[in-house]
Amino acid sequence: MSEKHYSFFNAVEKSFDKAAGFTKWDPGILEQIKACNAIYSMRFPVKRDDGTIEVIEAYRVQHSHHKTPCKGGIRFAAEVNQDEVMALAALMTYKCAIVNVPFGGGKGGIKINPREYTPFELEKITRRYTSELIKKKFIGPGTDVPAPDYGTGEREMAWILDTYTTMHPGEIDAAGCVTGKPVSQGGVRGRREATGLGVFFGLREVCNMPDIMERLKMPVGVEGKRIVVQGLGNVGYHSAKFFQNAGATITALAEYEGAIYNEKGLDVDEVFNHRKKTGSILDFPGAKNLAKNTDALELECDILIPAALENVINGDNAPRVKAKIIGEAANGPLTPEADEVFTKKGIIVVPDMYLNAGGVTVSYFEWLKNLSHVRYGRMEKRFNENMNAHIVSQMENLSGKKMLPKEREYIVHGADEVDLVYSGLEETMITATHEIMNEWKNNPEIPNMRTAAYVVAINKVATSYAELGIFP
Repeated sequence: MSEKHYSFFNAVEKSFDKAAGFTKWDPGILEQIKACNAIYSMRFPVKRDDGTIEVIEAYRVQHSHHKTPCKGGIRFAAEVNQDEVMALAALMTYKCAIVNVPFGGGKGGIKINPREYTPFELEKITRRYTSELIKKKFIGPGTDVPAPDYGTGEREMAWILDTYTTMHPGEIDAAGCVTGKPVSQGGVRGRREATGLGVFFGLREVCNMPDIMERLKMPVGVEGKRIVVQGLGNVGYHSAKFFQNAGATITALAEYEGAIYNEKGLDVDEVFNHRKKTGSILDFPGAKNLAKNTDALELECDILIPAALENVINGDNAPRVKAKIIGEAANGPLTPEADEVFTKKGIIVVPDMYLNAGGVTVSYFEWLKNLSHVRYGRMEKRFNENMNAHIVSQMENLSGKKMLPKEREYIVHGADEVDLVYSGLEETMITATHEIMNEWKNNPEIPNMRTAAYVVAINKVATSYAELGIFP
C-alpha cells in the first residue's frame, strides 16, 4: 500500500503491535485494547442558505470503555473519514492513559470544509449532529464528552451544549457533556491555549534532560533553540508563542498557503496579525517566502513542530528533515516509514499521543469544574492572599526592610483559576515525560520514544482491565 493511501488506523495499530512486544500481557487483552468498541457512522440532510439540500457525512467513534466517559474532539474537515476518526479515537485512549486522565478514547468528525459554510449553516450542522449523538446516547457527561479539534472551537462547543441542555431539561451536570466551551458557558480559563502550552511543557522537559541534550549535541534548556512550526492554528500559534516567550527563536512558520523564513527570528504575534489583515502569512516584512509550505519541514533547526494535519512527514521527505527533535503537536503528522528514518538518524520524535495531551488534560479540569459547580480558586484565593500578606508583613517587620513591590505582589498573589490550570498541566506533562523516558531508558531494546509511550499506555489500560476483573 502506498503512503499516499496509507490507513491512519493501520499506522496506529502498527505502532501498537511494535510496543505490545515489549509487554507481557495476554494476546487477548492486547486485542481488546486495540479494537474500537463502538463506531457510529451517520448521514443527515441540511438545508443550505440558498435553499439546496445537502447530505452531511459524520462519525463518532468510542474506542475504549475501560474508563468512562469517553473523551475526544470533533473535527470539521473535508478529509474526514471513518478510518481517520477510528485512529484518532485510539490515540485518545492511549493519550489519556499516559497522562493519567480517567477517560476512554473517543473522536468525532464531520466531513465538511467549514470555510465553505456560513455561520448559520455551521450551526445547523452542529446542532443536528449533536441531536443524532443524543439519540444513540453517544454524548453525555458520564457517557461521551466531545471537545474542539481541527476546524472547531468554543462557538461550536457552545452550540453542542445548548442543544444537549435543551433536550435534557433539569439535568444538573449537563454542562459536563462537552468541554472547550466559552468561560461564560462553563468553560475553564486556560483551555484555549492548553494544547500548545502542553507541547511547550513536554518539549521543554526533554530539552532539560542533560543526557538527551548531550546525545543530540545541544545545550540544556530551550533558550536560543531554533524552532520551525508548521500550522498557525490554535495549537501551532500557542506552541510558537510559549517558545518565543521562553527565549527560543522562531525561524520559520508554515500554513496551507505557504511558508516564511527568517533565521534571526519571526515575531509570532506580528505574523498572526499580518495573516489576519492580508489573509496570508506570505510577504511578511523581513521574511523570505518559501516555494511550498512543506519546504519549512526540511529547514535546518533544533526543534520541528508539525502542528497541522496527519502524514505530512513520510518516507519520501523524512530523509531531508534536518531537525534534531520533532515535537508532534498535530495528531499523526509522521508515517511509520518516517519514524523508521528518524530512529536510524538518531532524531528524537516526541510523540503526539502524549505531547498534545494538554487539550484533554485541561478538558478534564473543565469537566471536573462542571461536575463540582464551582470555579477553581474561588474558595481559597482570598484566604491565601491574606495569609501570604500577613507572612510578608511579619518578615518585613523582623528584617526592618521593605520588599520590592514586584516581589511582594508575586508572593502575596493567590492562585486564580488559570494559575491552577497551568500548574496542573505542567505537573501532568512533566510526570508523563519522565514516565516515558524511564521506560525507554530501562529497556534498551525499545527503539524510540513513541514505542516507549505506547508501552506505558498499554500497561496502564491493561492494568485497568485486569483490576476490573474483566480478564481474570
